[in-house]
Amino acid sequence: MSAVGHAADEAPTRTPRSHGGLTRSVRDSLVVAQRNLIRMLRIPEVVIFGLIQPIMFVVLFTYVFGGSIALPGAQAGDTQAYREFLMAGIFAQTVTFATAGAGAGIADDMHKGLIDRFRSLPMSRGAVLTGRTLADLVQTALTLVVLAVVALLIGWRSHENPASVLAGFALLLLLGYAFSWIGALIGLTVRTPEAATSGGLIWLFPLTFISNAFVPVNGMPSVLQHIAEWNPFSATVAGARQLFGNTIDSVPRSVTGAWPMEHPVLASVLWSVLIIAVFRTLAVRKYRSAAG
Repeated sequence: MSAVGHAADEAPTRTPRSHGGLTRSVRDSLVVAQRNLIRMLRIPEVVIFGLIQPIMFVVLFTYVFGGSIALPGAQAGDTQAYREFLMAGIFAQTVTFATAGAGAGIADDMHKGLIDRFRSLPMSRGAVLTGRTLADLVQTALTLVVLAVVALLIGWRSHENPASVLAGFALLLLLGYAFSWIGALIGLTVRTPEAATSGGLIWLFPLTFISNAFVPVNGMPSVLQHIAEWNPFSATVAGARQLFGNTIDSVPRSVTGAWPMEHPVLASVLWSVLIIAVFRTLAVRKYRSAAG
């Protein structure tokens, strides 16, 4: 055998290069997201029931309470003015209430041992949670589309260009994605899906109702006015109203002079990014300790 052939025989076999950490994490996250989306399609009642609740809120607040809630400077019973004031709040409530479902889904995966199966695979640890939250974001976006159609049917209108309206919905989805990480942390902390659902709703009710979503904050007690105007939920609602062109001149932007109400779009983005940074870190850390 020639020296060249002998050297070729002794040459080590090259192995394909592994993908970088970020590339692998993104790829694994998309695979998990695809798995969850397929699961949602196979259980359509979950999506259907998720649509019924926000539609009920729209109908109830518009036709039952709308005639009795007076906006400053608006005529009594002016339901059109209240529709434009209301819809951003309903949209924001819809994306945040999806948090409970996200937490319950993760708790169910933990309860059934699915997380242990993912742990045995050579995949990024954070991909399981990221994929789940991305799938929930897609479901929330579909819910918003249906809800927007219902809102148009009952008379809601935007008064800005399409780009601004799309930016308003993007702002809402960013808040929903941020809150889904809170739901993920709750789902990893509790032991059952039922507890995750209850734990996900307990804090959402005061968050959404002590806000500017359904009534102007100027009618609230002074302490609640400050809480409502520094509420990240309120900033998103005010930002969406601004981008939709649904601001009403007779409704004061801020009663206490709070910065988030004077700059609601920027404040909403900052709040959402902060929530994602904090609760994603906590959720991934909790996942590693639970799966470790």
